[in-house]
Amino acid sequence: MLEKREFYINGQWVSPVRTNDFEVINPSTEESCAVISLGAKEDTDAAVAAARNAFESWSQTSKEERMALLEKLYAIYKTRSGEMAEAISTEMGAPMALAKTAQWGAGAGHIKNLMRALKNFEFEQPLGDHAPNNHILYEPVGVCGLITPWNWPMNQVALKVIAAMAAGCTMVLKPSEVSPLSSLLFAEMIHEAGFPAGVFNLVNGDGVGVGSELSGHPDVDMISFTGSTRAGVAISKNAADTVKRVSLELGGKGANIVFADADEKAVVRGVRHCFNNTGQSCNAPTRMLVERSIYDQAVATAADVAAKTSVDLASIEGRHIGPVVSGLQYEKIQGMIDKGIAEGARLVAGGPGKPEGLEKGYFVRPTVFADVNNEMAIAREEIFGPVLSIIPFDSEEEAVQIANDTLYGLTNYIQTQDGDKANRIARQLRSGMVQINGEMLGAGAPFGGYKQSGNGREGGTWGLEEFLEVKVVTGWL
Repeated sequence: MLEKREFYINGQWVSPVRTNDFEVINPSTEESCAVISLGAKEDTDAAVAAARNAFESWSQTSKEERMALLEKLYAIYKTRSGEMAEAISTEMGAPMALAKTAQWGAGAGHIKNLMRALKNFEFEQPLGDHAPNNHILYEPVGVCGLITPWNWPMNQVALKVIAAMAAGCTMVLKPSEVSPLSSLLFAEMIHEAGFPAGVFNLVNGDGVGVGSELSGHPDVDMISFTGSTRAGVAISKNAADTVKRVSLELGGKGANIVFADADEKAVVRGVRHCFNNTGQSCNAPTRMLVERSIYDQAVATAADVAAKTSVDLASIEGRHIGPVVSGLQYEKIQGMIDKGIAEGARLVAGGPGKPEGLEKGYFVRPTVFADVNNEMAIAREEIFGPVLSIIPFDSEEEAVQIANDTLYGLTNYIQTQDGDKANRIARQLRSGMVQINGEMLGAGAPFGGYKQSGNGREGGTWGLEEFLEVKVVTGWL
């Protein structure tokens, strides 16, 4: 078992002020794979002080200096890809095939895309020809508290850490205590790349402890958080007294609108997307809205895809989904499946309990409910597991109404061969992202949502701007 009790503060690995051991559980085996320490107020204060002390010099570095260090980090990240994939697979249950590609690759892609954004960004710009002596300066917001989730560890860490570094901010990262191993490895890479002491700091902890200390800390200028809407609300309230900037990327309940003229692979694609990462993605298309004329066929296809979706240990090679991250998450998903049955939804695939032959580990049967209505809990609450709800609709207007009838607004999906209809509906959907016919987001596209899905944007130029203040100077010479 790995012992990873130390924190990374002011360029050094340091022991916690006092012991507070926490076991990291391998979700495939339900056994401890590592032990970390949860930080205390004193650890958080030390990390924030280091970031504050480093800010004056780091914030004044040139774009070229920051770019050179990020390029070193990118090169190191690529050479240690195998270690990173292994860490992610072990801590949160991503199958190795996924860990080696999308999970590891998300971090690499965001580092590359944010370097591109930094290279092209103008930190000093004239206001315009009408006011030639007014100058706009983009300056780093300050010390940032970065709180990241367990489901896509390097995706979220890279989006926050690299953007903050590129902007000239200093930071304290609190990764999820459930999946800290990848972030500890990332801290090793940052140290190897030679970033100045105090620019990046890492303190492990839980939300109630280190998370609350960061969000309420008077010397933290900004909190960037990804996680549940419930936690995002708590962070916002705790941050209010210090009037710090709060950027939130929260939950989702994406609608995937499948019209009768959708391509023949639309339903299969939608089910697989829902089940990807064992359903543990905030942007998963968990509500499939199907035009009634093709509804029965879509239900049959979805049930078939679910039945053919293999579930197995994260450590083995192959195309399958792994366990969900924890016993707590497993019990929550089981409760939601039970609730769907009790509410009268028609179970057409999967259901309660574990897949056959996988009695140990937090494994969930790929599950599909048909005849769901939008008032059911399984259609309204974020389940965060491999559970799909299928809802029929009769008209374009009804599809839009059902899709928008949610507290969330992260990602919606449209499947149709009618371009005018697709574009028309995309304009009406209340979400930060709309994907048509399976086309993925381009490199550097802004990731974020409307309503209770959050208020920030990550990735590319938009992600860089989240960490910048805007200053206007008149009489610029």
